Amino acid sequence: MSMVLRRVWELVSRSNADGSSSEELSQSSSSCSSDMGELEKLPGDIVIQIIRVLGPKEAAKLCCVCKTLRCLLLDNRLWIHFLQTYQSHPSWDSLFFAETTLSYGYPLPLPPFHAYRHQLSFKHIYGQRARVPGSVIIDGGSGYCKFGWSKYASPSGRSATFLEFGNIESPMYTRLRHFFATIYNRMQVKPNTQPVIVSVPICHYDDTKSAKASRRQLKEAIYSALFDMNVPAVCAVNQATLALFAAKRTSGIAVNIGFQVTSVVPIFNGKVMRSVGVEVVGLGALKLTGFLREKMRLNNLNFQSLYTVRTLKEKLCYVALDYEAELSKDTQASFEAVGEGRFTLSKERFQTGEILFQPHLAGVQAMGLHQAIALCMEHCHSGELAGDSDWYKTVVLSGGSACLPGLAERLEKELKALLPPYISNGTRVIPPPYGADTPWFGAKIIGNLSTFPGPWCVTKKQFRQKPRLNLIW
Repeated sequence: MSMVLRRVWELVSRSNADGSSSEELSQSSSSCSSDMGELEKLPGDIVIQIIRVLGPKEAAKLCCVCKTLRCLLLDNRLWIHFLQTYQSHPSWDSLFFAETTLSYGYPLPLPPFHAYRHQLSFKHIYGQRARVPGSVIIDGGSGYCKFGWSKYASPSGRSATFLEFGNIESPMYTRLRHFFATIYNRMQVKPNTQPVIVSVPICHYDDTKSAKASRRQLKEAIYSALFDMNVPAVCAVNQATLALFAAKRTSGIAVNIGFQVTSVVPIFNGKVMRSVGVEVVGLGALKLTGFLREKMRLNNLNFQSLYTVRTLKEKLCYVALDYEAELSKDTQASFEAVGEGRFTLSKERFQTGEILFQPHLAGVQAMGLHQAIALCMEHCHSGELAGDSDWYKTVVLSGGSACLPGLAERLEKELKALLPPYISNGTRVIPPPYGADTPWFGAKIIGNLSTFPGPWCVTKKQFRQKPRLNLIW
């Protein structure tokens, strides 16, 4: 079909070129049909199909040379088609969400966002996105760091987090400088060539003066280290907010099952609501892996490394919707671990994930994950923030261990049992949209915005002038 339409276009274009004189061209502005020539004889839907097949570059040229088609060529629907076809990475929904809610930078415009959408020109957005240089994305992580280009489909590499660089006595600036230098070296790119987006793990959770001072100190160390490496512009956003963006949300509760702890973070319109309360559960991916390791040892399952146990957790473990009922079922399953042979697990498969709900099974004195989320939701409800009263009813999961099958469904069930209907009704728990790399993809959405780096980044000059910039922390 596309070949046929291209052939039609070539024939029409040739006919126009052969039949046009210099006098006709000079009078094109006064004649609505002269600049279309033989193309005017074709049905409108065929003309649109021809333009779609020709692609965005030819469509942009036609805007300049064909006044009669200009109205059609400026139609948002045509450029939405081009965006869907040529630039929808990771998805059209993510692109549309980003351009209609995030393109103005931080602080985000207050909902409803449809008030801003009528101002958008998707032709302009297409052109701007095509010119965006891309950025380096460094997702700090709590277990390991993911890094890569915003133009790439996924992270290009992984490394240790900055906490593992240097030693506990090393100044934070020194550890960060070493960390960033290692990332840039592995990416084989000079720091001064591209903006950088840094995903920062949620830390110093409280709304106290000491916690604020600690966050400010970390923020200044990150910016100072990067600007001293001549990075042109820096955007630093916390992981919880990026996970929410990856799920195409600006408000909700972000639950990150990190390496050592699990954080439950309320976010309203892109801002962490520490005044409402961030809940922290002292149980993370390391504890789940350790619990499975002990279960395997008790069952005389021998392994050579903790990596094998972690792989088995990722491949075989799940969360039971009804724990007691699952105990009476045959849940045996096997997996072939590279270099270590075949492993068969049974009840360990769902007992591992169960410690998120019953930490005492692993000897941990802490509230269950569902209880921490319910407490956070109650605080959000009591907060009575202006705007959407149900903003906290979307719960977005992130972190590698949050990818356990069945976790989202179990959480929804437990929350409905714990909370009164006026809070639990309409609650939705969203599994990690992009698996363990969810915050990285949230950063990717920002890095490919048509307005990036402008409203999202801080330059060295801005940072030196205003070292206490109010960023998304």
